[in-house]
Amino acid sequence: MSKINRIETRRSKCYQDWEVKPEGQINTNFSDILIDGISIYDMLKKYEFIPCFGWGVQENQQQMVDYFLLNDMHPYLYWRYPLLVCAWCGDEECGFISVFVEREGNLVIWQDFRLEADNRSIPLGPFTFEWEEYEQAIRNTCIEGKSK
Repeated sequence: MSKINRIETRRSKCYQDWEVKPEGQINTNFSDILIDGISIYDMLKKYEFIPCFGWGVQENQQQMVDYFLLNDMHPYLYWRYPLLVCAWCGDEECGFISVFVEREGNLVIWQDFRLEADNRSIPLGPFTFEWEEYEQAIRNTCIEGKSK
């Protein structure tokens, strides 16, 4: 059996107060996913995308939660979901990082991270989470309103 990873969330933003925000960049607030205490945003920051959770319109936030809780299948990615998206608009047309999500009993597995639309593999994971902790973390990402 593979290692069980811890998952939790925390509010974050693209640039912290001590960092200099490059001119012309946006400082979007979002819900970051921590895996074993390490930020998924920090793990994948070099690709210049942010987590899809906790920002934007409420309808989109709920759709992301439904995807990651496997209540809904993505219309063209199926069980692969956009995990990190454009910090300006969140639109998949701007590019994104996706992850394949599957549930096996009480476990959820994130694997096969990809930079879309290049379909380029990113060497990260797999990560295995216990369903209860995973479900709580994903539900905690959904907030009302849009913060930038």
